[in-house]
Amino acid sequence: MAIARLARQAKRPHGFCVKMTAVAIMGFCFIFVWSMFSSSSTSATTQRESFDDIAEPVAGNTRVSRPHTRSRERERGTHEPLRVDEKQNGESDLELKKDEKKINGSVSLVVTEHESRRKDKKEEASLQRKEKDDGTKKLPNEREKDNQGQEDSGDEEPGKEEEEGEVVDGKEEANDGENTEGNGYIQGDGDLIQNVDQESVEKVEHESAGSKSTGKKRKIKGPVFDPNAHYSWRLCSTRSKHNYMPCIDIESGTGRLQSYRHTERSCPKAPPMCLVPLPHEGYGTPVHWPESKLKVLYSNVAHPKLAAFIKKNSWLAQSGEYLTFPQNQTEFKGGVQHYLDSIEEMVPDIEWGKNIRVVLDIGCTDSSFAASLLDKEVLTLSLGLKDDLVDLAQVALERGFPTIVSPFWSRRLHFPSGVFDAIHCSGCSIHWHSNGGKLLLEMNRILRPSGYFILSTKHDNIEEEEAMTSLTASVCWNVLAHKTDEVGEVGVKIYQKPESNDIYELRRHKNPPLCKENENPDAAWYVPMKTCVHPVPSAIEQHGTEWPEEWPKRLETYPDWMNNKEKLIADTSHWKAIVEKSYLTGMGIDWSNIRNIMDMKAINGGFAAALAQHKVWVMNVVPVHAPDTLPIIYDRGLVGVYHDWCESFGTYPRSYDLLHADHLFSRLKNRCRQPASIVVEMDRILRPGGWAVIRDKVEILDPLEGILRSLHWEIRMTYAQDREGILCAQKNTWRP
Repeated sequence: MAIARLARQAKRPHGFCVKMTAVAIMGFCFIFVWSMFSSSSTSATTQRESFDDIAEPVAGNTRVSRPHTRSRERERGTHEPLRVDEKQNGESDLELKKDEKKINGSVSLVVTEHESRRKDKKEEASLQRKEKDDGTKKLPNEREKDNQGQEDSGDEEPGKEEEEGEVVDGKEEANDGENTEGNGYIQGDGDLIQNVDQESVEKVEHESAGSKSTGKKRKIKGPVFDPNAHYSWRLCSTRSKHNYMPCIDIESGTGRLQSYRHTERSCPKAPPMCLVPLPHEGYGTPVHWPESKLKVLYSNVAHPKLAAFIKKNSWLAQSGEYLTFPQNQTEFKGGVQHYLDSIEEMVPDIEWGKNIRVVLDIGCTDSSFAASLLDKEVLTLSLGLKDDLVDLAQVALERGFPTIVSPFWSRRLHFPSGVFDAIHCSGCSIHWHSNGGKLLLEMNRILRPSGYFILSTKHDNIEEEEAMTSLTASVCWNVLAHKTDEVGEVGVKIYQKPESNDIYELRRHKNPPLCKENENPDAAWYVPMKTCVHPVPSAIEQHGTEWPEEWPKRLETYPDWMNNKEKLIADTSHWKAIVEKSYLTGMGIDWSNIRNIMDMKAINGGFAAALAQHKVWVMNVVPVHAPDTLPIIYDRGLVGVYHDWCESFGTYPRSYDLLHADHLFSRLKNRCRQPASIVVEMDRILRPGGWAVIRDKVEILDPLEGILRSLHWEIRMTYAQDREGILCAQKNTWRP
C-alpha cells in the first residue's frame, strides 16, 4: 500500500524526488535481504566485532589503507605469511603492503617486510641472470676503473658487490640465493637477522619509494663485528681431526663404510666457529726454507696411511723425526732433471723460466717436478686432487711449494681463462675423454692460447689412446711431439692449443661446439664445466690475445689490453715502498721463517710483486665479489685463485706462514652473515707462530683485536692514522 501511495504521489510536481527516495529504500531492502542469506565470512558487517584494532591517526601525507586491507591485517595476527588475492595485480599489491607498513608497526609486519626483502632479492637475482644471458659483463680494464678510489678506503656503493660478483661467481645463479649445498653463508646467526629486520622497519618509507626502482642491494648499517660480543671457543670434533677442511671434508655413513671426502666442494650451511686442534703427536716449528725442500717434520704431516705409502715409494723416506726426500730418488726414473731436459729437447720453444713461467701441475704426488722448475725460475702451482689415500698436497705445502686443494669433477677450477703457460700431468690416471670430455675442455679453458699440455703416462691403453686422440683433434690441439723415454720408461706427449679461431672453422664436425658469445669464460665460482670450446680472444681489449714478455720482464711489463697502465705502475710503486719501509723492517717479523704467504684480497698483485725477489711465494686471492683482476696477476707471472671468504679456503690447516689482508673485512660487511668466521678461518690456515698483517678502518681493527686476543694471539703492533690502521698479530704456538 505504501508503494502504491508513493506511485500516485510521483505524478505530482515533486514526483521526481519521491521516485529517488523510493529507489533508495528498495536498495536498502535488497542489501538487508542479501546480508541475511550470505555467509559470515563474506559479510562486512559480521567481520568487525570491535574497533580495538583501528590504528592511531596518521600524518596528512600518509595514505590510509582500504577497509578490506585492515581486515587482512587482523587475519595475519598469528604471524602467517601475507596471502595476496590472485585477482589483484602486482602494483595494487605493492601499494597495499606499503599502506600496511605505514599504519601498523606490529611484529607481523616485520615478517611481511622480511618477505618483501626476499622477494626483492629474487627479482634482483632474476634481473642479474637476464643481464648474464644478454652477455652483459665488465672487461678487466673497466672493472679496474670502477675500483679506483675504493680499494684504499674499503668503501663501496650499494649493489657494487653483486655487479662485480657476476664475473666469476656462478653460485647465486645456480641456487638463486636459496640455502642449498655449498652455500656457506645463507644460514647465519639469528641476532643478525633480527637486526636486519629491525632496520628494515626503520627504513620502510625509504625502501618502499626507491628499493624496487633502483634494484640495488641494501647496505647493512652498523659495525662489522659486534663490539659487545664475547667469544668462547671449542675444538672441532670431526673425523679428519687436525686436518679438517670444512668445504672438502664431510662425514657420512657409519662404521667401516664411513667416508669423509666427496667429489665436489660442499660447505656447511653455517660457517664453522670451532678451532682445528693441533696434531696429536705434537706440532713442531717447520723446517726453514730452503732446507724444507729436503726434509720436513714427520709429525707435522702425519697421516694414518703415510707409513704404508712410504714403504711403496722410494722418493720419500722416514729418518728419525723427519720425512726426507732424497735428491737422487724421484718418481721419474732417470731423475727429474733428465725428464725436464727431454721435454725441452722435444719442443725447443719450451724455454723453462723464460717463455714458460706459470705452470699448473695436475695431481700432487712427487714435488720434485715443482722443486726443479723453481730452480729454473718457473712458478708451478700444484693442484692437489683430494682422495682417501695420503694427503700429499699437505706435504708439498710443508715443503714450501705453491699448492691448492680442489675437487676436479664437474665444476670449473677457480682460475680465469687462458692464464697458464703450460699444464702438466705426470703418471696421469685421469680419464680425460669421459663425461663428454669435460675435464679436457676445462684444461682448454684455463690454458693460454699457444700454451702447452704435457701428458706423460706409464702404460699404453689402446682404447684410451684412441679416445684421447679423437678428443684432442676435436678441440684442434696440435701434437707437437710424442716420445717414449727409454730411460724414464714413460710415454710423453706434448700438445699445443691453437692461437686463433681460424682452425675451428675448418672442423668437419663441429663437436664440441663453440661456446656462445655471452658465455663468460672467466666465471669459475660454483660454475659447472661446459661441453663447449671457448673461442680464442681476438679483441685487443681481451686478455690472452698476446703472449707475455719473458720472465722477469713480464713482472713489470703490461700488455695492451690493460688500458690503465699508469694505475698499475703507481700500485706497484706503492706496495714496493710499503713492503721495504714497513713490512720488512718495522713490524718485528723474522722473514727467515716466512715462506708461504697469502694475500687475502689481492688487487693487481702489487704486494706479491714487491716480494718477488725474496725467498717467498704468494697466493693471490681475488674475492669473487671484487673486480676481476686475477688475469692481470697471471700475466705478471704470479699465481692466484678466486675465493669467497664467507666460506673456508681450499687448503689444509697450518698451510701459511703469513696472511695479508688489505681492507678485506670492510668489503665483506654486507656479504657474510658471520664475519667472525673469517677470523676462525685465518686461525685454521695459519701455522702456529705465523703472522697476520691486517690493514683496515680503525672501527674494524678495534673489535678485531679483541677477537684475536680471545684466540690467544699476540698483538705485536697497532698503528692508526686518519681512521685507517694496521694491526700486526702473531698466532701462538700452543692451542688452549
